[in-house]
Amino acid sequence: MANTPLSPEPSSSHADAHSTVLNTIGLIRSPYKEKFAVPRQPGLVTSATARLEMIAPYNEPSAFKGLGEFSHLWLMFVFHHTQDKGWNPTVRPPRLGGNERVGVFATRSTFRPNPLGLSVVRLLDMCKDGSKVWLELGGVDLVDGTPIVDIKPYLPWVDGVPDAHGGFAPAAPDLSMEVRFTPEAELVCARSHIANLQQFISEVLMQDPRPAYKRKQQAWQQYGVRLYDYNVRFEVFGQLTRVLSIEPSE
Repeated sequence: MANTPLSPEPSSSHADAHSTVLNTIGLIRSPYKEKFAVPRQPGLVTSATARLEMIAPYNEPSAFKGLGEFSHLWLMFVFHHTQDKGWNPTVRPPRLGGNERVGVFATRSTFRPNPLGLSVVRLLDMCKDGSKVWLELGGVDLVDGTPIVDIKPYLPWVDGVPDAHGGFAPAAPDLSMEVRFTPEAELVCARSHIANLQQFISEVLMQDPRPAYKRKQQAWQQYGVRLYDYNVRFEVFGQLTRVLSIEPSE
């Protein structure tokens, strides 16, 4: 995992000008164990934390000197779950109902010429234990195990543009989905070693992680998702989600 190739190995000096290899500097450890139900943008689920574990030689503490002065960071990462599927010139963004196609460069789709993503996250803490160095992060929208290839400080005076236009995604997503828990599911949350587990699950499901084409179906639909060390089973109809069970994953 030390190197992350983004294109085939160059076979000539001409190819070398159009190819590159990025080093994986760390790995994300997050509660999202699969791509389904990961927030579609960073900062939408505020109750969850994640850890960025640095890999040698990038676990050198001096590389982080001064970073604690910043509240937020940019993470550049690899879409490692989909990078083997290649890219498409057009994609169907969920914001357009999953039916209309637009150019890949007008979206944040994972199916890109180079499988790179960019997320802004909150820096909660910087930690060191022996040779281990890690960052505690909030608001992460990354699946567990995501390779990180760069870290940069977020600068609000230049990175935040108040008068920017959001195209076909002009505002935050609708979070009007009501989430209810069965008494059994509530009990699991209350007894869990994970603080605010019920709040976290609620925030994830309020975003309605279903594929866009399934949101118009007029019947209860059941789903399952792995969050932290749990299998969460829930059902959805209209603007109501019911969490049916929360069981430890094997």
